[in-house]
Amino acid sequence: MPKLTRAGALLTLAATGLALGATLATPADAAARAPGFLAAADLPPHPSSSWTAGKVTAGVPEAVARDRCLSRALGGDGADTWYREFGTDLDTSARQVTVRLSTTAAAKGRFSRLNKDIKSCAARTEKAEPETEATLRDYGTLSVEEGAHVYGLHTVTSWGASDIRLLSVGRDGRTVTVVGWAQLGDFGDAPVKAFKKTTVTAVNKLH
Repeated sequence: MPKLTRAGALLTLAATGLALGATLATPADAAARAPGFLAAADLPPHPSSSWTAGKVTAGVPEAVARDRCLSRALGGDGADTWYREFGTDLDTSARQVTVRLSTTAAAKGRFSRLNKDIKSCAARTEKAEPETEATLRDYGTLSVEEGAHVYGLHTVTSWGASDIRLLSVGRDGRTVTVVGWAQLGDFGDAPVKAFKKTTVTAVNKLH
């Protein structure tokens, strides 16, 4: 199996981090205050494997803290942040990370920062990893609550590893959520239409 690049493997690596308890976590009882999250059935259908869902967990997974696309906006101490990991029996994985901000203005700022960071992620990946070619596609906005935006990121290395990732950012009031999906492949393997539906569901479930 081709080697996953750091940019494309972040979602897969997170499962290991979760198993090891490697999170930047807030107190365990904070999970009870979490916004609504996606269920396994809400993910884009996999052609040969069912999705499984981990627990909604308070904090920021270590993989997100290292994620070039998301760490600058979702890193930090993990206060008022929760996540849920999803996986299949094969190489496809997903994650939802949600943060509740103190004010609507702060949530607008975080939403804007996430979109900006994702848009610049391909260029920053190529600068940090000269052996990797990264291409971003903007799949546009979605009309749900205060809005959502969907992106695709394809990375290919000089030795031929090819990874595809879908990312979306959505907001409802003071709450911002990020949904990610990843597997080996390219843009032709990305279930964009189904992922947009997943994103709408994610935002609608927040409150």
